[in-house]
Amino acid sequence: MIEILNPTEVARARETGALVATILQTMKSRSTVGTNLLDIDRWAQAMILEAGAESCYVDYAPSFGRGPFGHYICTSVNEAVLHGLPHDYALADGDLVSLDLAVLLGGIAADSAISFIVGDTKPPESVALIDATERALQAGIAAAGPGARIGDISHAIGTVLDAAGYPVNVEFGGHGIGSTMHQDPHVSNTGRPGRGYTLRPGLLLALEPWVMVDTDKLVTDADGWTLRSATGCRTAHSEHTIAITDDGAEILTLAR
Repeated sequence: MIEILNPTEVARARETGALVATILQTMKSRSTVGTNLLDIDRWAQAMILEAGAESCYVDYAPSFGRGPFGHYICTSVNEAVLHGLPHDYALADGDLVSLDLAVLLGGIAADSAISFIVGDTKPPESVALIDATERALQAGIAAAGPGARIGDISHAIGTVLDAAGYPVNVEFGGHGIGSTMHQDPHVSNTGRPGRGYTLRPGLLLALEPWVMVDTDKLVTDADGWTLRSATGCRTAHSEHTIAITDDGAEILTLAR
């Protein structure tokens, strides 16, 4: 399903996006050496419920996961990159953390992810990974606008990731979003310009470039959810929800 929102729904999406951004930035500020991933999950739960929002994750049970996710935020550390199931792990100095959050507020969902390094140690390879995903995300957003094609976004993202020297996995990527978290169209992190669905005002997309240092292959943890690099290399993930407008693309998941 491809859903086109009306102006009232887009306005509600701005509120959802702002909430997602605020929660993620709060979780980042609280994530220090010694912080447990289960505490991050509990803090996210408290902020979601206090805002009168709903988690898109707790009851989420897609074909690629093992039963309902059962938590409120994805916490992926170092070689884990997607769908990181919160567990009993205390963050260490130099850990690369990716947090991914989607919530529903006022009937409209928003989805965003950030990657950052905990503590004082900043491994250059990890800094470069995060930078590449953030630059790719901005390139994808810049390529989005009325009349553009999904392939234009994918090509813009993939061009940045390729230039940075990272293999690109096409199993998971961005997606449409609206009254539900995951909708068509799929937005691959590499592609050919001028191909795919034509963007229209009112379309919401979650764009999410993610990379692994030296592989495009994933393995699934025993928990049935957490996806890790097949080689054990580090990973990073950045994501924004955007709205296609008459003038271009509006980033909805920015903290106010």
